[in-house]
Amino acid sequence: MKNEASEYEAIQQMLLNVGVQIYEAEKTQCWLDWKEFDYTLSYNKLYFILDGEGWLKIGDVEWYPTPGQLILMPARTKQSYSVISNRPYLKYWSHFSATVGDTDVFAWLDVPCCYTIADTDAMTKLFQELVDTHHTNSLAARLREKSIMLDILSRILDDSEPQIHSDKKEDMGRLHIVQQYIKDHLHEEITLEQLAGTVHLHPNYFIKYFKRHFGITPQKYLSFKRMERAKLLLRTTQSSIKEIADATGFESANYFSKTFRKEVGYSPSEYRNNI
Repeated sequence: MKNEASEYEAIQQMLLNVGVQIYEAEKTQCWLDWKEFDYTLSYNKLYFILDGEGWLKIGDVEWYPTPGQLILMPARTKQSYSVISNRPYLKYWSHFSATVGDTDVFAWLDVPCCYTIADTDAMTKLFQELVDTHHTNSLAARLREKSIMLDILSRILDDSEPQIHSDKKEDMGRLHIVQQYIKDHLHEEITLEQLAGTVHLHPNYFIKYFKRHFGITPQKYLSFKRMERAKLLLRTTQSSIKEIADATGFESANYFSKTFRKEVGYSPSEYRNNI
């Protein structure tokens, strides 16, 4: 149970910092010559099947998706596809990246490739909005398309409990050691050298290693956890501002208040009163 809890916490932290970029989004009627075999791509693909028949191979597993199913084809995984009848697919599709640091999130998360969508009308609407927005030339559209893709991905994760890929377990174990050290010593001054030492890495390499996996620097992560703990204490206790500053590793109540206002937008007292 402890390993499962630490893995879940690490996945949560990872998803907090996920960045999404949409490369293509279309609705397509496939042709009778729609096929390609044994290729890999640097981005992920989503197919939402509306009609027709076809065959896909993702890694070593073959699929025959039917209308109402959503297919996730992860980056850097060998793939193939082909028609199998004179009724090729009508489908929505998108090419996209979903990264944490410089690593694709699906290189970390082991999730199913095929999903049967219960509310096909809602999913159809989302994909049509994604296509329309992707073809809209505005700054707001670039933000909107990311939001739509995150909505689609959130529905995938709602239908499954993502696990860490077996080949990433060692890295996740090391990152959990760092997370646990921060949690246990949050009331103290924590140096970069101490954090790097918990996993026996040089501080310079440790910064790159941590950022590659969590998308933020160790210092930024530490600040985030201090603010998270401070907000919890402000919401759930009557501790004084000085006591909360001490409990979250700040050298003085004044410095804590300035940092809290900068990060949250309110002073600690205003935050407590508003909550």
